Amino acid sequence: MEPKENEKTSCNKAGDCGGCCNGCGEAPRGNLDCYDWLADTPIGAGQECDIVEVQFKNTRKGYYRNSLHIDLAKGDMVAVETAPGYDIGTVSLTGPLVRRQMAKAGVKPDAEFKRVLRKARTADLERYREAKAKENDTMIRARQIAEDLKLKMKIGDVEYQGDGYKAIFYYIADERVDFRQLIKVLADVFKVRIEMKQIGARQEAGRIGGIGPCGRPLCCATWLTSFVSVGTAAARFQDISLNPQKLAGQCAKLKCCLNYEVDAYVEAVKKLPPKEVRLETADNTYFHFKHDVFKGLVTYSTDKSIPANLVTIDARRAFEVIAMNKEGRKPESLLRDDEQPKQEKGPYADLLDQDNISRFDNAKKKRNRKKKRGTKEESPDATAQNTETQPRGDKPQRDKQRRDRRDRRKPADNQQQQS
Repeated sequence: MEPKENEKTSCNKAGDCGGCCNGCGEAPRGNLDCYDWLADTPIGAGQECDIVEVQFKNTRKGYYRNSLHIDLAKGDMVAVETAPGYDIGTVSLTGPLVRRQMAKAGVKPDAEFKRVLRKARTADLERYREAKAKENDTMIRARQIAEDLKLKMKIGDVEYQGDGYKAIFYYIADERVDFRQLIKVLADVFKVRIEMKQIGARQEAGRIGGIGPCGRPLCCATWLTSFVSVGTAAARFQDISLNPQKLAGQCAKLKCCLNYEVDAYVEAVKKLPPKEVRLETADNTYFHFKHDVFKGLVTYSTDKSIPANLVTIDARRAFEVIAMNKEGRKPESLLRDDEQPKQEKGPYADLLDQDNISRFDNAKKKRNRKKKRGTKEESPDATAQNTETQPRGDKPQRDKQRRDRRDRRKPADNQQQQS
C-alpha cells in the first residue's frame, strides 16, 4: 500500500528519512517533546503563529521565525539560520502553544528570532549525518588533548552543527579553566570553529539520560528544565535517612525529586506540636521522640536521649496536654481515659527494602498436603479380609475368628498337596 500524498512515513533507522522526528519517525527523546493539545481544537486552528520550536541534539532547542510561511508540521527536518552557516533540527512544536512554551522558557516575544531557511534536503541530511558520525571520535580525542594540557575539566559531549563548520564542546569543571590554548589546538586538529560551553552535573545527566532508582527515565532527561538547588533540609523534613548513597542521583548530586513533596511535608508538620515542647503529667515528664506525619501521631519518651516508656498519642491530644500544662494542670496520663495504649509494630519499614540482603530470595512456600480420596474398587474377599483383620470385641471372640480363618485355609492347602 503506497502512502498518500503529504503523508509522513516512518522508518526503523535514524536518518533514513527526513519527514519525521529525529529522521526516523520516533518520538524525540528528552524534555523537548511537548504534546500539542491545542492542535485539534478551534482555538488552536484559528490562531496562527509564525514562530516554531526546533529541537537539536539532546536537550538543546531554539525558536525560529517562519518568515517564508513554509508548511511545517511537527517532526519535519528543517535547516535554520545560524552564525555562521546553517544547522539542521527537528520541528518539535508549532501553533499557538509555542508562545506558551516561550513564556515558560523566559523568551520575550519581541526578541529577534533567526529564520527557518527551508526544509532539509537530501544533500543537507547526508551532510548532517556525516557530521554526527564524527562526534564520538571528536569527544574522545578532545579529552586526550585536554589531559595533555593538564586542564582540570571533563568534556562530556560534542555537538556538530548541521553543515559541519562548527562544533560545540560541553564540559564540566569545578573551578574556572583557561581553555584558550585548548581552543587553538582543537581548531588546528578538527578544522572547525570551536565553541566551549560549560554545563553542570545535572545538565550532563540530562543530556546522557538513564533510568533512575524509581524505574522511570530521569526527570532531567524527560521533563525537568529548571534545576533548583536541593539541600539536606528537604530530606530532614521528610524524615529520610541521610545516606549519601540513597540521596544522590546519577549526577552525584542530591536528587531533584527531594523537592517535589517537601512543601506538603512542611505544611503537615505545622499541624504537629513542636519537638522542643515537653509534656508534664502527674508522674512523669515526656520528651518528643518521633512523629508520623501521615497518621498525625506523636511518640513521647520519658528519657530525652533514649527510648523509654514510649507513649504514642495523636496530635490533638498532644495540644490538649500542652494547653493543660500552660494552665498549671497535669493530667494523670498522656492517654485519654477511654483510650488504650497503642503498641508499636517496630521501627519504620524501608518501603524499597534496599537494606535487606535477602530481598531477592524466593520466599519458602508451605506445601499443603492434600488427602487423596481415591475411588478404588476392592474385591469382596479383600474387603472381608480387611474387615476380619480389624480387632474388635473381646479376646475370646478374636481367638475364635483366628481359628475360623485357619480352618478355611486348610482345605486349600490340602488340594495343592494332592495336585
